[in-house]
Amino acid sequence: MFQVVAAPSNLSGSAKREHYAELVEQARSLLADEPDRIANAANFSALVFHSLNDLNWSGFYLFDGSELVVGPFQGKPACVRIALGKGVCGTAAQTRETQVVRDVHAFPGHIACDAASQSEIVVPLIADDGSLIGVWDVDSPLVARFDDDDAKGMEALCSVFVAAWSRGADAGAA
Repeated sequence: MFQVVAAPSNLSGSAKREHYAELVEQARSLLADEPDRIANAANFSALVFHSLNDLNWSGFYLFDGSELVVGPFQGKPACVRIALGKGVCGTAAQTRETQVVRDVHAFPGHIACDAASQSEIVVPLIADDGSLIGVWDVDSPLVARFDDDDAKGMEALCSVFVAAWSRGADAGAA
């Protein structure tokens, strides 16, 4: 059985980086033998949600060729569709750059799916061929919950997810 251990909420510096390194190994192990992309996205969301404190949402918005559509997640119901360039998720997808937002209320055009969210980090998911898979989105009810160490840690986690996505198959495909 897979054991998920949440980090203390006051981790910083090397302790935070070490926790992310452990999460990367857990993600690699969790996704290693499963080819189904949706199953992997669901388990990845749960792993992160239950391993990091002070989160109120973690999940995917997947690119359908024209917009981002909510995928597997942990948390309250979310916005279903987000246009490229709109909000934090759409900005990350359009710029293909990780967005670390200390205060979502200061982000122009922020889309408030959950009024409790105060800070957010969004990592674009780019396939090896350069195509957009979607974005990985994590919200917190705390202002300034995310920093550069979180960005690097989330990017490392997402590289594990993208590798699994690349070798996987869509649900129902055979």
